[in-house]
Amino acid sequence: RVVKQIINLLNSLLGLLYQEYRDKSTRQEIETRRLQDSQTETEENSASEETPSETEAASTPESKAPPQISLLRNSTSRFNLWQDLPEIRSSGVLSILQPDEIKLQEAMFELVTSEASYYKSLNLLVSHFMENERLKKILHQSEAHILFSNVLDVMAVSERFLLDLEQRVEENIVISDVCDIVHQHTVNHFSVYITYVSNQTYQERAYKQLLQDKPAFREVISQLELDPKCKGLSFSSFLILPFQRITRLKLLVQNILKKVEEKSERESTALDAHKELETVVKACNEGVRKMSRTEQMISIQKKLEFKIKSVPIISHSRWLLKQGELQQMNGPKTSRTLRTKKLFREIYLFLFNDLLVICRQIPGDKYQVFDSASRGLLRVEELEDQGQSLANVFILRLLENADDREVSYMLKASSQSEMKRWMISLAPNRRTKFVSFTSRLVDCPQIQCVHPYMAQEPDELSLELADVLNILDKTDDGWIFGERLHDQERGWFPSSMGEEILNPKIRAQNLKECFRVHKSDDSQRRKVGSRNRQ
Repeated sequence: RVVKQIINLLNSLLGLLYQEYRDKSTRQEIETRRLQDSQTETEENSASEETPSETEAASTPESKAPPQISLLRNSTSRFNLWQDLPEIRSSGVLSILQPDEIKLQEAMFELVTSEASYYKSLNLLVSHFMENERLKKILHQSEAHILFSNVLDVMAVSERFLLDLEQRVEENIVISDVCDIVHQHTVNHFSVYITYVSNQTYQERAYKQLLQDKPAFREVISQLELDPKCKGLSFSSFLILPFQRITRLKLLVQNILKKVEEKSERESTALDAHKELETVVKACNEGVRKMSRTEQMISIQKKLEFKIKSVPIISHSRWLLKQGELQQMNGPKTSRTLRTKKLFREIYLFLFNDLLVICRQIPGDKYQVFDSASRGLLRVEELEDQGQSLANVFILRLLENADDREVSYMLKASSQSEMKRWMISLAPNRRTKFVSFTSRLVDCPQIQCVHPYMAQEPDELSLELADVLNILDKTDDGWIFGERLHDQERGWFPSSMGEEILNPKIRAQNLKECFRVHKSDDSQRRKVGSRNRQ
């Protein structure tokens, strides 16, 4: 049968490792958005006027198939679209389905094929690395457990998930839905991802330690990575697969949700699946953060010496947002126009999610705390046009400090970006240059990520290829404060990591799709707000 032929082709797609599949998919997504962004309204109008024959041809059955939106147009890549499969083309179904339905089929088919590729990579991680006899002899049982965690459970869950997806594809040449399957597996089985990802901090540390302490381990890993099966990919790229997959799966469901008909059963199942996946992804992120935050707080506590009344730093609900050196204007009654040779002296700030601690660095890598305040009682004000000596200076007001008094500090940052980063971190509710996603603004500057970025500081945002973000603020020295559309996470990143989306129609479409994806969250927030008012 035709569906059996499709399944055979699906199995042949396993030639692509998930890392290759994911990279090519996101890069093509970037290229597609670039193409859309370059198409202005004028070009579209002139094209429709100059080629009336194409409009007339659209009524013929053969032309109902939409333009090729292939993620990879190279036929030798073994990466296929649903509409490009010979079995689909020969069936005549493309002449019956509407273009929107074909796009939806593509979105669902990508979820299935990417899971097949992901399972292939997991299987290689287990069979090629974890079960390697030489590696088993080198690693102690506890080291192997930390390194590979519960990857066997993750692989078993992926296998069960893939079998159910393939069974759905077998039912009909036109896929009815996949989000109901995603929802069922997320609720019942995907908790294994939380366990695996929460171990990530230990895993990374153990891997670095093994490379450093065990030359035999380093040698075996290098030899295994050189095997043609690995396609030149590193061992660490296999270890991080589960975290990448659970995040990507949420985005694939979002892509389906954008294409299903509104107020339909398929929209309802997609919203349900997305909500459950978001819960798992947040739990994964929290698992990773909790581990690193606890260790970080203990380390900071050891470095602080209190000149004022001691404040307990370690708390299960407290974490570091930003730390660093600033310069404070000297003198208790300094003014904005004061000019002396030694205007400023160094101070050091530790900003937590609920507390600010102001210190001076002392010998022995220690910090002496001389003031503190609740983060909710902080206000900031930028100084403008004050001359070169007061460039990048802002006022920090503590409405109630450690002595229960209101005090102000005039602080100077090393650059414009550093000043803005401190101001936004200290007073997060302060209005940014551009309005955020949550304001439901009709238009807002946007940027898409074309280079992945790993956050270096707590106030920075890690970026994946093809991420789309609203630009909330930007600096003259090359930094952007952005809000990612798919999860509303905020943070700073270098402007060189992305390309601004110039077409207002594309920006509006991105926002519209994002509002739709998160409308179930909005309705839930409204219910909570209604209950709170009552």
